Amino acid sequence: MGALDGIKVLDMTQAMSGPFATMLLGDLGAEIIKVEPPEGDQTRSWAPPYMGGISSYFMSTNRNKESISIDLKKPEGKEILRRLIKTSDVLVENFRPGVMEKLGFSRQDVMEINGKLIYCSISGFGQTGPMKDLPGYDLVILAMSGLLGITGNPDSSPVKFGVPIADITTALFAAISILAALYSRKETGKGQYIDLSMLDSNFLVLTHQLTAYLSTGKNPEKLGSAHSSIAPYQAFRTKDGYIVITVGTEKLWEKFCNALDPSLLGMPEFRTNVDRVGHRAMLESKINELLKSRTTFGIYKILSEAGIPCAPVNNVSDAVNNDQIKFREMILNMHTDNGDITLPGTPFKLSDTPGTIRSPPPLLGNKNEKILTGAGYTPDEVHKLYIKHVIFKRESDLKE
Repeated sequence: MGALDGIKVLDMTQAMSGPFATMLLGDLGAEIIKVEPPEGDQTRSWAPPYMGGISSYFMSTNRNKESISIDLKKPEGKEILRRLIKTSDVLVENFRPGVMEKLGFSRQDVMEINGKLIYCSISGFGQTGPMKDLPGYDLVILAMSGLLGITGNPDSSPVKFGVPIADITTALFAAISILAALYSRKETGKGQYIDLSMLDSNFLVLTHQLTAYLSTGKNPEKLGSAHSSIAPYQAFRTKDGYIVITVGTEKLWEKFCNALDPSLLGMPEFRTNVDRVGHRAMLESKINELLKSRTTFGIYKILSEAGIPCAPVNNVSDAVNNDQIKFREMILNMHTDNGDITLPGTPFKLSDTPGTIRSPPPLLGNKNEKILTGAGYTPDEVHKLYIKHVIFKRESDLKE
């Protein structure tokens, strides 16, 4: 039994932020009905690579979902969505502001159909304000929020995170908002509207960098992997790779020095954290000299045994094969009709209602009949919807 068993979510999202948010709800037990256009979620074509006949990009955010493919421009398609809304708890969409209104499913329209629905709209800049109509992609939001301006080395061009982190951050805020609204509904019996902005979400992610600016009026500097207020706290080069070292207290600094070079303890430039931050370049040079002839694993072993928080800088294959990742079941194998696939596990380790991976990402329209029958359509009516090209199905996303 999942924590969200009995909750039905209409997922009208594509790409990353919306699908990732609804996937999290699905991991927690919610029934996720992915409502797709005739051509499917755009990420179905973001390939290669493929896994089990489906784009691996699509696979990353769409497990535990059932797909129905509808042409919402046709009256019959709109009627299908109305019926689904009547029996759903949550609707999530990430169209540009105004698109749902043009389709006939504005906030007001939907609440008239189902006053208990949690209606979450995810957009780049929110449903209000002078920028509301602009498209919001991950890189655009990173740039606009200020996050991209503090990422990278001092002498480098702006550096994007390796995954669409602005989308993922937004997805987390969306999932939290939906859970909060569901909890509120238990008390009030009413649904509500969630206006979730990628810019709002990622502006908050500035956290201490933002408050540092607000308190000083000085823009934070780009420091690569280093920390603005702690030293040493960054990645250092070794003989055969990189290791991150985080020395956040004076006690850890003493342990660090005793493990690598006790003479550092006698240097006045490094006596306190404030001193070390003020002499960051000198400290970095000293540590680089100590590490340049040693292997990553050798340094990791020494520092770990001394109680210093540190880690080798892994590539993806290293992370996948990490014993802790395996022990925590964060890599799962699953059998599907299109072959065996491997998926990330779920981080939801609740004692009584843990997250589960119950089904692989769906082929387009894989549950048309089941979903429509549940909405009250007869088999004959479903057949006619196929003939009239209102609903669609695909046996494989592989191109001919």
